[in-house]
Amino acid sequence: MGTAGCGWHPCPRAVTRTLAAPRVPLTRRRSLRKLLRDRGQLSHFWKAHGIDMVQYTEDCSAFKDANEPLINYLDLQYFGQISIGTPPQNFTVIFDTGSSNLWVPSIYCASKACAQHPRFQPSKSSTYQAIGTPFSIQYGTGSLTGVIGSDQVVVEGLAVSSQQFAESVTEPGTAFLDAEFDGILGLAYPSLAVDGVTPVFDNMMAQNLVELPMFSVYMSRNPQSPVGGELLFGGFDTSRFTGTLNWVPVTQQGYWQIQLDNIQVGGTVAFCASGCQAIVDTGTSLLTGPTEDIKLLQSYIGATAVEGEYTVECSNLNAMPDVTFTIKGLPYTLSAQAYTLMESGEDVVFCTSGFQGQDISPPAGPLWILGDVFIRQFYTVFDRGNNRVGLAPAVP
Repeated sequence: MGTAGCGWHPCPRAVTRTLAAPRVPLTRRRSLRKLLRDRGQLSHFWKAHGIDMVQYTEDCSAFKDANEPLINYLDLQYFGQISIGTPPQNFTVIFDTGSSNLWVPSIYCASKACAQHPRFQPSKSSTYQAIGTPFSIQYGTGSLTGVIGSDQVVVEGLAVSSQQFAESVTEPGTAFLDAEFDGILGLAYPSLAVDGVTPVFDNMMAQNLVELPMFSVYMSRNPQSPVGGELLFGGFDTSRFTGTLNWVPVTQQGYWQIQLDNIQVGGTVAFCASGCQAIVDTGTSLLTGPTEDIKLLQSYIGATAVEGEYTVECSNLNAMPDVTFTIKGLPYTLSAQAYTLMESGEDVVFCTSGFQGQDISPPAGPLWILGDVFIRQFYTVFDRGNNRVGLAPAVP
């Protein structure tokens, strides 16, 4: 990895060399919440599940030392395509920096959700090896269970050999029924991996498939763009951001966890005055924080609770306050246009808050989660070689 003499550390010429590194185009869709609203089912969904995010934790009885990866698919979804097996079987996955396992539906899964998605068929792959370890993740709406297998996984031309992954045999109720992705590819640290499976990116590094031990994420702000963003393995692309990267140390190697200095609303420190912890999570659509803090934040920006979500008047965006996250001494400011989501319905335009309450219990929490609402504004580099996160203003 890297060039001679550099080891795990980027050389001065690394950026220009890695511009040709494998890039995964990310598709952006905002389908599910709008679909539920159009069907008149959104309010029922909130009430049925009693939560604002589809979330999951590893089964506490089996994985007591694991943290709690989160994923939200009801708002903005960014995903790309991978293949598993020989010949390749294609799947659409969310690239999730908040978890560490790869899973896709199995041909042996009879759940309704699986029937709506491609299913992996081990008998049709000449490179497949059965491992057989049981796999389980507990969701708020049910459980996802399966078994561990091993096969070649190809991500944008990078062929990872002997990659262990979970073949889902049961999926929770209707949780994935309308989702447009098939599975999840986790990009967090190995300590979060269920069953001790080596994550895909760790195997990329071990098999010398990337020049540098880092990957970077760009998420488009333009919902009309055919390409929703880009995931770049082995480096970062200076054309995707302005200025220089601010490198922030990872404070705990599980999630991509960093320190926040404070959070300001309209230029005044409103939260986290003595510092707090946050994770940078591509698998969370919104920007979340402790429930009581978020309720107060919603009031500061003038958002009103309506049927399980917080709405704002689209005509008021220019008058709403900026929200600034101070990280390693530098301000990362979100305007109202950045932290609100705009959706069109029949003869009406909805504007909803991009902030969501989410309580994460100790010892993992409390945590703020800098999800896609944040990452769209700031190009993000995940540097495993130096255990740090790089941030810079993203090019629109």
